[in-house]
Amino acid sequence: MTKRLGILTGGGDCPGLNAVIRAVVRRAEFYGITIYGIDDGFKGLAEDRLRKLCQQDVSGLLPRGGTVLRSTRFNPFKEAKLVSRCLKTISKHKLDGLIVVGGEGSLGIGLDLFEKQGVPVLGIPKTIDNDVFGTEYCVGFFTAVQTATEAIDRLHTTAESHNFVMIAELMGRHCGYLAAYAGLAGGADYILVPEQAICIDELVRSLKERHKSGKNFSIVAVAEDARLYDAKGKAIVRTPTLQDEYGHITTAGAGLKVRDLLVKKLGFEVRLTVLGHIQRGGSPVAMDRILATLYGCEAVRLASEGQFGRLIAYDSGRVMDKNLNIIHQGVKRLSADFFEVAATFFG
Repeated sequence: MTKRLGILTGGGDCPGLNAVIRAVVRRAEFYGITIYGIDDGFKGLAEDRLRKLCQQDVSGLLPRGGTVLRSTRFNPFKEAKLVSRCLKTISKHKLDGLIVVGGEGSLGIGLDLFEKQGVPVLGIPKTIDNDVFGTEYCVGFFTAVQTATEAIDRLHTTAESHNFVMIAELMGRHCGYLAAYAGLAGGADYILVPEQAICIDELVRSLKERHKSGKNFSIVAVAEDARLYDAKGKAIVRTPTLQDEYGHITTAGAGLKVRDLLVKKLGFEVRLTVLGHIQRGGSPVAMDRILATLYGCEAVRLASEGQFGRLIAYDSGRVMDKNLNIIHQGVKRLSADFFEVAATFFG
């Protein structure tokens, strides 16, 4: 029977992580399971930094942003000795399972621990990018969309007052969900995402026509990995080659490149705002609190039944579990149908 579980948060922070921790601890008491919080993600697991969590420790966490367990981008599989230390920590504290709250990178490490080392693991998807395959929504996404939408709303007033073309660069890595959702909700006049090949001439034409019609300002939402091409199909905005701890290519700077191109081709005053880590911060909105709570409770239920190697997911309007290895079965992308709807409002 499951009696002791560890929980960690890995990768970048996002709103709703504390709500997951709270739900796991509170629900675990119902099943008579003791929860151990692991500080600083997999780094803390390798360094044996665990602490027992009780109801008092999670009181007041529901509306709190970030993660009280803190987080790092740390991959123990880079060195065999680090994996051994993780296993030693799990054995020392007699953990019957591990709940990994993370994005694709952290969940991938959890999957490796499960498949290669036999560690009982459950995965909870969290990321403002919303790019984890197998679930419609990740913890943190809805709050990031709300934050980014409010930022775009504020850019509207300045753009209109000064006849600017305003570019808002949003996070999302290789996925356009955040930029597309916030761009549509915020009334952006054009949206650039990784999933759609856009010719610079088409963007310029759309913005010029908008200004000719008497609308003297424009808002362009740009995903950090957005792609722009010239008339010959050559990429003129490209992804950098730097990699993070998980081996993922880091992205940023697309907004600056788009701005420079538009300055040359438009003849209008173009300003850039990079929202950056503001999108990760703040108190989670209601949907993220609910999603985090449902995910946390479902993870504990599965653990109580001895079901591991599962991903807690949201699919077709309900919370369910899927094989954890589904995270590597494809690349989650913004649908063409969604972008087509958004494109209705370009210009």
